[in-house]
Amino acid sequence: MSKFNKIQILDAVQKTGLVPVFYSDKPSEARMVLRACYDGGIRVFEFTNRGDFAHEVFADLSKYALVECPEMILGVGSIVDAPTAAMYIQMGANFVVGPLFNPDVAKVCNRRLVPYTPGCGSVSEIGYAQEAGCDLCKIFPAGSVGGPSFVSNILAPMPWTMILATGAVEPTEENLSAWFKAGVTAVGMGSKLFPKQAVTNGDASAISSLCRDALEIIWKHKKSSD
Repeated sequence: MSKFNKIQILDAVQKTGLVPVFYSDKPSEARMVLRACYDGGIRVFEFTNRGDFAHEVFADLSKYALVECPEMILGVGSIVDAPTAAMYIQMGANFVVGPLFNPDVAKVCNRRLVPYTPGCGSVSEIGYAQEAGCDLCKIFPAGSVGGPSFVSNILAPMPWTMILATGAVEPTEENLSAWFKAGVTAVGMGSKLFPKQAVTNGDASAISSLCRDALEIIWKHKKSSD
């Protein structure tokens, strides 16, 4: 069961501005990456449900985080159905993210007061998700549905909307400044934060450095847009 409440989780996403997205079928590799992100200043982390026995890796990671990264809010991504969401919540998932919006997942999460961030590709989908109690909506794939201009166009008629942009996000000044100037609450980032060579070689310091650099850019532009 999550040791963080819904308000704490959403507040952390908003303050951090960056949610790393990662999957590995190796528990040791997942622990290394989680710790590297933690040391780099990250406090919200999404482990994706993308491979066979992914839940076993997550269970190991969840127990590891409680001891070694006590301030880390660990969630699960790539969730498309309610039974899978319930399983991960039971394993300690603090939040649930999906590539699509499923009202049944929203019901399971709402019952346990666990934030659910569904993937949405239109204003109507965002509206339906908000009606189902989703405070934070993910635009996905963010680059394909319109990029930063899509975000600013959503916020014009729906300024209360909290958006997590995932897809086509890179740890560069040009890219991150565009997303935050458009008004995103946070961005999700995967492979660009975790170069394959760094992960394979266990180069935690390289990953920590990328996280710190990205956070520095994000916080600068979050302040200017607040």
